[in-house]
Amino acid sequence: MKCVGTLPLLMRYMGTLPQHESLLYQILIKKFCGGIKMKSNNYYEAAQDILKYIGGPDNITSAAHGATRLRLVLKDQKLVNKEELEKLDIVKGVFLNGGQFQIIIGQGTVNKVYAELTNIAGIKEMSTAEVKQEASKNLNAIQKLAKLLSDIFVPIIPAIVAAGLLMGLLGLAGKFGLEEYSGTWWWMMLDMFSSAAFNFLPILVAISAAKVFGCNTFLAATVAGIMIHPSLQNAWTQGTGYETIKVLGMIDMPLLGYQGTVLPILLVIFVMSYIEKGTRKIVPEILDILLTPLITVLLTGFLALAVIGPAANVIGAGISTFLTFAIDKLGIIAGLLFGGAYSSIVITGIHHSFHAVELNLLAETGVNTLLPIWAMANVAQGGACFAAFLLTKNKKMKAIALPSAISTLFGITEAAIFGVNLRYKTPFIGAAIGGAVGGAYVVAMKVGMTAVGVTGIPGIAITNSTSMFNYIIGMVIAIAVAFVATMMMGVKEEAA
Repeated sequence: MKCVGTLPLLMRYMGTLPQHESLLYQILIKKFCGGIKMKSNNYYEAAQDILKYIGGPDNITSAAHGATRLRLVLKDQKLVNKEELEKLDIVKGVFLNGGQFQIIIGQGTVNKVYAELTNIAGIKEMSTAEVKQEASKNLNAIQKLAKLLSDIFVPIIPAIVAAGLLMGLLGLAGKFGLEEYSGTWWWMMLDMFSSAAFNFLPILVAISAAKVFGCNTFLAATVAGIMIHPSLQNAWTQGTGYETIKVLGMIDMPLLGYQGTVLPILLVIFVMSYIEKGTRKIVPEILDILLTPLITVLLTGFLALAVIGPAANVIGAGISTFLTFAIDKLGIIAGLLFGGAYSSIVITGIHHSFHAVELNLLAETGVNTLLPIWAMANVAQGGACFAAFLLTKNKKMKAIALPSAISTLFGITEAAIFGVNLRYKTPFIGAAIGGAVGGAYVVAMKVGMTAVGVTGIPGIAITNSTSMFNYIIGMVIAIAVAFVATMMMGVKEEAA
């Protein structure tokens, strides 16, 4: 099968994990595609064509490149001729993400095209970080909030996934009657390993949030440590019954820790960033190293325990109660709505902000009831994409559709959504129907998960032991319904 850019499309998923992108892409592209080769004079022509279809040099605000993609910030997105861009042999896919117009070209080629493009356009070369900063200026308030939450929570997902997988292993061991080994050294170690990320979750969030809010990460970690200090009751392991102490004669401060919580530490570090920056402005430079950390920790620590933490706990509990109520009372209807709408939310990129909500659910209820619904929506994209593979007569689209459909089984949906289903439109509608039906099923069966960020087949490992069978059935239903719905609607070749 001729390589026509399937792998670069699949690599879009790795956009939030740039450390993996280059190595994995290089291995796969060499194995399956034999590399991408061009004559040197063609790089100039390719750059000219790209410039022509993005509105010319004057439409570029900034430009950079990653391992596989050109990353452009454009003045006017309406000037882009996306259809003509996608027809270029060198272009393997285009999409808008986080205010950046990204053009997938490929490893070893993108840097040469970029060099020609910047030379022709007369613009300076920039880093991807600089382009991201420039792109953020074009986002609306909701997109900026979603990006902020994504920047904070995506980096800590590996730790949560590891903890969730270990919880899943312990759950499976219990299901198969191995509780008798709960006193052994290996069981005790697995139990500690599985709960560590949740017990110290405020510290993980604090470090990540400090980088985003621009404050000292070590001071942030210290404040998070105050919020989970052993002197406070451990809310993660000992429940929510707690004592209070009178502060300043008027504030009843709960002697309750914030283990496993997300919203309290997020708001605390946001406030801390202003306290630290404000203190640094008024403290003499010679005393900065002494007074700024002291004042920051004192003020933030007090506000965290006496004001922000308790208030944020109430808000977090309210969010969890609302979602739990919606799923419990609305049941199938909630599953239909959430499962059907999720893929449309993915297009906007706002779905990354859901990690905060899911972590809050885990902290409050001990189970993530949203992720199974998202998982159904994801695999439904694969069912619809496979139907498109069978229906289309376009050889290039066939080459993209089959591996893209398979990738959804492992939680990678962007290739199917942006590369196939949205182009034909009807497969995307079919996937929404499949996601809705699958979502309704997992809600009806009360399927729950123990972590965030993992869907498809890998998601089985973080599914509650009592829910595992129904999770698999739900995936089969979502895929089948999406496939049948798309086959019934068909695809129009001109739509792609």
